[in-house]
Amino acid sequence: MISASSGQSDPLCSPTRVSSGATPVRVFAANLYSFRVRPVLMIGLPLCLLLSLIVWIRQELEHRIGGVAQTREQLRLLPRGDVLKAALLGYHHLGADVLWLQVVQVLGQKEVPPPDYEWAYHALDVITTLDPHYVYVYDAGGLVLAELAGQVDWSNRLLKKGLAANPEAWRLAFQLGFNHFFHLHDYRAAADYMAVAAKLPGRPGYVPELAARLYAEAKHPDLALQLLASVRQSANDPIVIAALDRRRDEVFIERDLAVIEQAAARYWERYGRYPTALSALVEEHLLDRIPVEPFGGTYDLDAETGQVRSSTHPRRLRLFRPDEMQPFTSAAALP
Repeated sequence: MISASSGQSDPLCSPTRVSSGATPVRVFAANLYSFRVRPVLMIGLPLCLLLSLIVWIRQELEHRIGGVAQTREQLRLLPRGDVLKAALLGYHHLGADVLWLQVVQVLGQKEVPPPDYEWAYHALDVITTLDPHYVYVYDAGGLVLAELAGQVDWSNRLLKKGLAANPEAWRLAFQLGFNHFFHLHDYRAAADYMAVAAKLPGRPGYVPELAARLYAEAKHPDLALQLLASVRQSANDPIVIAALDRRRDEVFIERDLAVIEQAAARYWERYGRYPTALSALVEEHLLDRIPVEPFGGTYDLDAETGQVRSSTHPRRLRLFRPDEMQPFTSAAALP
């Protein structure tokens, strides 16, 4: 076809030029390519690329799924850490990194079968044997074992191993304290671990107060006072010192309440009733004196129940236990 304006032929529609010596068959083939094959390639090439991309994505997904299964099987067959460390010929830190990436790959799946956490604990033990100072593995692994696997004993074992190798890692002591408080309800052990964390560099400011509350919960206010005094000696910030002094006075109240209630219980054993005034406990030589309330208030005894309260701090210094915690949507949480 000839253009009316320029007198030039359309390159897409005009027959392909061939040499004068070409045979009729070659001329026909060249014209067929020009009019049929070239437009098909222009449309079909992107389509082929798209189909190839879809096939590649599918193969990649299948490979990754199969790779996770293969990685899981490899981790199940891991030898002991000391054996593997000797076999790595000095490259045990690199081996620990590679194994940790494999553990993350498997535990990062949406669903992890409960039996798989057993080999996960073994893999974490191997990694931390290869690199005993891999603090993040202890930290993250202890959390996964306690909260996702529900294996608090495995978590504590891993965290204790980490704390022994890294005595300045406050988070490991903190997690041990949390496990003993929340999962095991061992408040004295929880307080001891929190006290360790409270004395380590880098810990948050609330840790000493939390440890003091745990000691009070475990009926050991004297240990709480010792801890607060120790932390206060190393404190420089006036705000921190004031907060520690306030917590110390609250622990004093808790100690006084415990002493008075014990005296009231002995009074009840003697007379079958509670006294109507604290002075009766002094008169019966069950108390040396009535303690002075640190915030300037008074201690009041309930003659019906034998409980004692501070007029300035009516709520006792204690923690909410896990079985007392209610969901946010419960009726108790609604206004």
